[in-house]
Amino acid sequence: MKLIVLDRDGTINHDSDQYVKSPAEWKPLPGALEAIARMTQAGYRIAVATNQSGIARGLFDTSTLLDIHNMLSRAVNQAGGRIDAFFFCPHAADSRCECRKPEPGMLRQISDRFGVPLHGIHMVGDALRDVQAASAVGAMPVLVLTGKGRQTQKAGGLPEGTQVFRDLAAFAQHVAP
Repeated sequence: MKLIVLDRDGTINHDSDQYVKSPAEWKPLPGALEAIARMTQAGYRIAVATNQSGIARGLFDTSTLLDIHNMLSRAVNQAGGRIDAFFFCPHAADSRCECRKPEPGMLRQISDRFGVPLHGIHMVGDALRDVQAASAVGAMPVLVLTGKGRQTQKAGGLPEGTQVFRDLAAFAQHVAP
């Protein structure tokens, strides 16, 4: 099975320092929905792995997060693509849970759910924690320069072998020419 794991905020949609707290605040990045459609049409299954500490902070609840993900999924469907599953960590950054990226727990959940090893699977994100999580499980780390991506690249410390792309559309063109 061909599988790609995507971070959400800053990779698929605009990120916000105040968090994306409602479907009304969710705005896709230019070309991101079409990129997911392109990968889907090339035979890739798509999983989204996202830290959502806004739940632990009381900024929104799980039901609202599911509404946001349903909206995202519908938008991807309208573009001709599909998201096969959403995985999220609802814990605060200081919780020391195993599922919050850069810890590998969420990616291991994806591996279990899809029944595939993560070695060689692309994990695409805009933050150091995304590429660190990918590296921790033997996945291929991919940094996009949207969201926090440019700051992440400038700060350095990327895991060895991290591929860098302008945005999700450029990555999709690379894996699904």
